[in-house]
This record gives sequence, structure tokens and C-alpha cells, in this order.
Amino acid sequence: MPSSKSRHVALLRGVKVGGRNQLPMKELAAIFTKAGCGDVATYIQSGNVVFSASEALARRVPGLLSRAIADELGLEVPLLTRTAAELRDVVRQNPFLRAGADLQSLHVGFLAARPVASRVALLDPKRSPPDEFVVKGREIYLRLPNGAGNSKLSNQYLDSRLGTVSTVRNWRTVLQLLEMTG
Repeated sequence: MPSSKSRHVALLRGVKVGGRNQLPMKELAAIFTKAGCGDVATYIQSGNVVFSASEALARRVPGLLSRAIADELGLEVPLLTRTAAELRDVVRQNPFLRAGADLQSLHVGFLAARPVASRVALLDPKRSPPDEFVVKGREIYLRLPNGAGNSKLSNQYLDSRLGTVSTVRNWRTVLQLLEMTG
């Protein structure tokens, strides 16, 4: 891999194993390769892609690949990216790790844009007890003791309050994606 290319992670929202928005990972990887990304690897059938790209290409990946997925597969799915270094920081900065939280309860909401403080203030900390969250930059760290499926801190809720697009991954997936950027 040439030194001008670095590792990145793409996170697609709303991709499912079955039913609506089914997106075979082999086809997704091919779309990334066709766009000029190298060393493309996917992780589980839920829209996680690790790839290498120049800085210029990496900046264009969210829009470029969202359009390509829509054109080639007929799916409209938001796509967010992080560099390997950004993902490393996400892991390092999880406030719930210092508090000794159960790793199974941890999730990260990746945001397309950093929300302004007035939007963050719209999030209700009592919306879904005993769930907790902390917004840091373009991430929202979540502790969901009863599981993501039982939480009222949904993508729709987060997006409407924060004024951006979010996609959530469990902690195990975040760690695996970081390892894959290796």
C-alpha cells in the first residue's frame, strides 16, 4: 500500500441482513473498489467497510459511494466515514470505559456532523432509563444496559434532536473495525 493512502472506515446506516435495504457485502465491496478504494474489506452484513484511499478520495467517499449504491443497487443509505486515527480516538475517549461499564452495553453513535451545543441540549437524559449517553465531537457514546432494541435513543430521535445523521454500532463492532484498520 503506497504511503499516500491511509485506512478508513465507512459506516452505512439502515443496511439489513434480510428484508428491506438488503445489501450483499460482496457487491458493496465491489462498488468501493470500482470507485478507486483499495484493500477493501467488509465486516458483518450491516454496512461496515474498511478501505484504503488517498486523502482526496476519502473526502469524496460519502457522497460518491452513496450515489453509486443508489445508482447500482437502488438503495438510499446514509454513509459516514472515519479515518483509522479518528476511530482509534473514538475507542480511547469512551467515557463509559473509565466508569467500568459492561462492554456488552456499550455502543457508539457516529454522527455525520458535529452538533452545536444548543442541539445537544435538546437530548433528554431521562428519555430511556437506565440508558445513558455522552456527546463528544462527532460521536455519541451510549450505555444501553437493556440493549439497543429496548432503548428509546433511536437514530430517528438522535437525528431529529442533533440535526445530523447518525448510525450506531455496538462496542464489539467498533473494536473489530479498529483492528481491521491495523
